[in-house]
Amino acid sequence: MSVAIGPRPEPVHTVAVYAFAGMAPFELGVVVEVFGLARPEVSGLLAVPWYGVVVCADEPGVPLDAVGGFSLTARHGLDELAAADTVIVPGVPDASGGAVPPGLVAALRTAHRRGARIVSICSGAFALAAAGLLDGLEATTHWRYADLLQQRHPRVRVNPDVLYVDNGSVLTSAGSAAGIDLCLHLVRRDHGARVANTVARRFVVPPHRDGGQAQFIEAAVKPVEEEDDGIGRSMRWALDHLAEPLSVPLLARRARMSERSYLRHFTARNGTSPMRWVVTQRIAASLPLLESPDGTVEEIAAAVGFDSAATFRHHFGRVVRTSPTAYRRTFGRTVA
Repeated sequence: MSVAIGPRPEPVHTVAVYAFAGMAPFELGVVVEVFGLARPEVSGLLAVPWYGVVVCADEPGVPLDAVGGFSLTARHGLDELAAADTVIVPGVPDASGGAVPPGLVAALRTAHRRGARIVSICSGAFALAAAGLLDGLEATTHWRYADLLQQRHPRVRVNPDVLYVDNGSVLTSAGSAAGIDLCLHLVRRDHGARVANTVARRFVVPPHRDGGQAQFIEAAVKPVEEEDDGIGRSMRWALDHLAEPLSVPLLARRARMSERSYLRHFTARNGTSPMRWVVTQRIAASLPLLESPDGTVEEIAAAVGFDSAATFRHHFGRVVRTSPTAYRRTFGRTVA
């Protein structure tokens, strides 16, 4: 007697998220919302199945008090977390003074050795650092924890001025809302730009912020409209003239300031130099052009103010950590 066996179903990519007593529920909710919600709106766009989510805790089945006066119970333990395809740590119990739970550290190391993707949101970076997964890498966390993370883990290159950092198999994001950016970035990596944009629309958030959903997002500055001083005026003018030659002397004149004073005040306000900010804004302006099928890389470089395609590629690689052509291949929209 023979039995016909059909094709085996495609395995579901499991996302495990860590829960703990005293946690703020927002970051946990972001992970569950992005990866755990049924999404019929993308079913026709997926080449592989959507994610499966498991919420894991040090002691499964034990109620965990959360900020806001309620409790939740995780059904899964750290063994399931260590076995997941993507592991997300949305925070740690006490970033300021407490040690990271040793069971979590061990589970993260096990998952990383297996080849899992390890992700942190906000203070969750302390757990990844405690496990040694950030040694020698650039990472970020909430700005209020950045100095402490650097002091406690000097082998980590902490960058407090970015929304998230993608090191391939290890990713970190800044405070709460930056977790949305990073989770959407993961969806874009796994399923492409069209699916990520669809999820963002249901989330009622932009699909990318501050230069687009890139592998590495440069410093997010305060909105230019917030201040009407000389610095703000020069920045608004620069954004309207990105395709033209820009320089510190020109921007300083627009601000009606000396070059030395302009440099000092600009850097103090934005955490970066004027020309580095200009380059970042030009890269940001290039992303929607690259996502469109129109225009060559050379034409896009000129349209956003780079003097050559080679210069554009150099700065694009530094900021986005990929080439313009590779970005277009991954995130570009095709004409229906």
